[in-house]
Amino acid sequence: MKVRVVVIDDSAYNRRTITKMLEGLPEIEVVGYAADGEEGIRKIIDLKPDLVTLDLEMPRMDGFTLLRIIMSKCPTPVIVISARNEDERVFKALELGALDFIAKPTSRISQDLLNIQHDLLQKVRSVFNLNMAGIKRREKLLADELEAAKKKVYAPAPQRVPAVTSAIDVVAIGASTGGPPALQSIFLSFTEKFPFAVVVSQHMPVGFTRTFAERLNRFSGFDIREAQDGDPVRPGEVLVAPGGYNLEFRKTGGETVASLVKPSAEDRYVPSVDAMFRSCADVFGSRLLGVVLTGMGNDGSQGVRAIKTAGGQVLAESKESAVVFGMPREAIATGVVDKVVTMNKMAQEILERCGVVDKRKASSS
Repeated sequence: MKVRVVVIDDSAYNRRTITKMLEGLPEIEVVGYAADGEEGIRKIIDLKPDLVTLDLEMPRMDGFTLLRIIMSKCPTPVIVISARNEDERVFKALELGALDFIAKPTSRISQDLLNIQHDLLQKVRSVFNLNMAGIKRREKLLADELEAAKKKVYAPAPQRVPAVTSAIDVVAIGASTGGPPALQSIFLSFTEKFPFAVVVSQHMPVGFTRTFAERLNRFSGFDIREAQDGDPVRPGEVLVAPGGYNLEFRKTGGETVASLVKPSAEDRYVPSVDAMFRSCADVFGSRLLGVVLTGMGNDGSQGVRAIKTAGGQVLAESKESAVVFGMPREAIATGVVDKVVTMNKMAQEILERCGVVDKRKASSS
């Protein structure tokens, strides 16, 4: 059975090039294309495709308006194909329900667009394992959480973590397709600087992770930033692996710091969740909690074994809520996952395993 695709882009060259790349695979069929959002909505309603590729900047109706309409009227998986200087816009699209994004090598019309072919075809294949109901639930959950967060007045961040002990020193989280909204949901629930650190490897291209970390930081009690080489791992703080590097750790001068490592030829996914999990297991041992969220492929399945061997704990997102169940499924298949958790309960499960009481939920129960 073929994946039926509609290509939406105001550039005729881009439409032709993307169509040619997609039709290079026998399991993909481009059934239509559109030059703007209004035409795109008509094509989506008439053709009922399995997937849409979408440019955000278009005449008459932009990609955001199209996303809002189709996610409410006829929910359809959408992959955004965006210029590298549109990082803020990409993350807004993901919040509105887009499945994933691919960065164009240049915003100008150029044959360099062909360089995205491998990434594009890999992400289109994820549609075979897609949980569209999970996307809709996550979009609604995140919209409610963001609305509540906007109304909340955050006090200035405390200079020190409250004098509370945690059963876990570090929570290491790995994610791919569908990960950005999932991570945002988790960090929205961290309403204060709890006494554990978090490290994140989210599959994402170079140039987007800094903006992603800054966006996560806006509505969280934790301090969240893109990791730099030598950054200390501290309670109440989050280090996000930068695109193009693996995030690993070493001990120096009495503290643990981040090491940014160029990926090896064996690393199919970057930043590598396996590399981060293995390094965390070596350094943090039994005081480590690994979390595998939504994503295609099997990144993290080797790393969770290392975590368990070191005496740590492992959580995986459930099939019910994962946008793509590939990474959690492969982690669960190892037999070392301690608990399978839906996204709406993941933050609370993390806090409970760290031995920290979520005061907000405890007071309302």
